[in-house]
Amino acid sequence: MKVLGIETSCDETAAAVVCDAVAPEKRILSNIVNSQVSLHAKYGGVVPEVAARCHVDAIDEVINGALEEAGCTINDIDIIAATACPGLIGGLLVGTVCAKTISAVTGKPYMAINHLEGHLLTCRLCYDVEFPFLLLLTSGGNFLFAEVLGIGKYKILGETLDDAAGECFDKVAKMLGFSYPGGVAIQKHAEHGDPERYKFTIPLQRRLGCDVSFSGLKTAVKLQIETLGKLTEQDKCDVSASFQNTVVKFIIKQLGKALKMTTSNPKSIVVAGGVAANTALRKALMDFASQHNLKFFAPPISLCTDNGAMIAWTAIERRRANFPFSPLDTKTSPRQSITEM
Repeated sequence: MKVLGIETSCDETAAAVVCDAVAPEKRILSNIVNSQVSLHAKYGGVVPEVAARCHVDAIDEVINGALEEAGCTINDIDIIAATACPGLIGGLLVGTVCAKTISAVTGKPYMAINHLEGHLLTCRLCYDVEFPFLLLLTSGGNFLFAEVLGIGKYKILGETLDDAAGECFDKVAKMLGFSYPGGVAIQKHAEHGDPERYKFTIPLQRRLGCDVSFSGLKTAVKLQIETLGKLTEQDKCDVSASFQNTVVKFIIKQLGKALKMTTSNPKSIVVAGGVAANTALRKALMDFASQHNLKFFAPPISLCTDNGAMIAWTAIERRRANFPFSPLDTKTSPRQSITEM
């Protein structure tokens, strides 16, 4: 089975060809990503209208590139899959309309894919990860803890009450004068900073459950920066390190609560999403898993951010689990939970 996966939910125009080979290392036949980061950097974040127009300009070349790199034509493809939710509606429409058109013209079946489910299943694309597992999905626009029991069987344990972790990283980076996207800059400066110089309070200390909140932390960092006045390079490194340290400690604390809320005796901790590329968070999660006698899985850095391979693989997983193909009138939606697909 070969699947063409198309991803256009935010600022990457991506397409990939993935097959259902037994060996994980042989599954990705191609994976093309056209990033718009340089276009949005001057605005300090993604501009939806600009993103949608760029998807229109790039999508044909990206899809053709994915097919060429995989050494196949559209006739060799069995399923056309595209991200249909959630995300920026303009970008989603570019990808889904393109996928539906290819499906209608070629007669190949179409599958609408949830972007979050794509991230969720990326580790199973790369490794032999067994169900059930405890998931941390953290990206620029999403944050959740979920108990993953099987394909389409997801129990959300906790979510963000306001900002996502990735969004908070970007906003703090902007306060410090770093370029967009901010996560990489924060991590780089944190490597040279003192994580204990500034004592930012861990959020939601008295709240039950494992929900998270990052808006208060973001405000605390803003006030600290204003107190410092003109920042030296060391100040920026110390703020970055202290902020990152607080985020990681908070996530690990809430992960512990999430683990206690599970009922299926999960075998592994799995992290997914763009923030999963953060090395400090990965190390903390690895240590947490070891302390609780659990396996730990994280995608390769190249597959943490949005890509077409995760969308194609999700289609394969859903077909294996006997989920039906999607009608061509399936709606595209900017908001949808992983429990609704």
